[in-house]
Amino acid sequence: MCLWDKGWSEQVIKQAVWLSGLATYEQAGEILRKIGGVEISTKSVWRCVEKWGSKLEQLEGLQMAKAYDFEQGEFDRNRSLEPMGAAMDGTMVHIREEGWKELKVGSIFEVEKRKTLDQETNEEIELGHAVKNGYVAHLGGPEIFGKKMWVEARERHWEQAVDNIVIGDGATWIWNLAAEHFHASHQMVDWYHALEHLANAGKSLYGDGSPKARRWHRSMETPLYQGHANKVAGKLRRFAKRNPSKSEELLKEANYFKNNHKRMQYMETREDGFPIGSGMVESAAKQYKARFAGAGMRWSRAGLTRLLPVRTAILSKRFDLMWSLSYNSPPN
Repeated sequence: MCLWDKGWSEQVIKQAVWLSGLATYEQAGEILRKIGGVEISTKSVWRCVEKWGSKLEQLEGLQMAKAYDFEQGEFDRNRSLEPMGAAMDGTMVHIREEGWKELKVGSIFEVEKRKTLDQETNEEIELGHAVKNGYVAHLGGPEIFGKKMWVEARERHWEQAVDNIVIGDGATWIWNLAAEHFHASHQMVDWYHALEHLANAGKSLYGDGSPKARRWHRSMETPLYQGHANKVAGKLRRFAKRNPSKSEELLKEANYFKNNHKRMQYMETREDGFPIGSGMVESAAKQYKARFAGAGMRWSRAGLTRLLPVRTAILSKRFDLMWSLSYNSPPN
């Protein structure tokens, strides 16, 4: 029984669902009792999410269908917007009877140039920053997730942007989706993931945290930033030949830089006004994880899937809009 059946107003139900996207069902009920003076059981809060989370999920499906109906989704090709970007990542959640599964998370954002203090020169320079982030999440494979990303991008008028970029950590599934849905966009391996791979190579060569490993990392960072990932790969291949016991690890890192060298033009990309890090989506992944992967949390697949659109709407700052559309939609 949802709270409406007990005579509660739409506003009370809306707040119960909204709070459930921020905190546990128990905490949502407690907040409503202490702040709103409304006596609501945890089970009643859960039942409202079961009903209205499903409606938000259905709304996402309708929006996806509309986005793929190009006759309904016309846009002004003569009107250009500021550059836009897409970033994709994943985080782990625990599903009962299945174990740990990857929750794919994505961000569609606009790019804005801002004056930023350069830590090395102590001078102000203009750098691209991700702003007005909209988020997407999917528990499952990349196919549906990619469609959700494209829906979000199209709703944000991706095709009208003067230029676009896709940022990822180097995972193959990300570039496959970029090729399918964002094929005309630049592709960029997140700078900090590239540095992690440099560090892993130094660790394989000289030991974790050793002075030689740190020197290796510093010596390769500038060439990598300047777009010479192939040179980094070449050095690692030569090291692999001279160190057979470490060749497997070194060749793995060499291939990472070789296969992604076109996606590692960091200096050029930054000069073009784009961000080179994926902090916008990594932050989102942490926020999804905070709600879905807390201590002891074990979800049914259906339960997590129903709450996902609530959490997504909150993070994207459009819960009120999504609620209004769902509440005012015709009954099933």
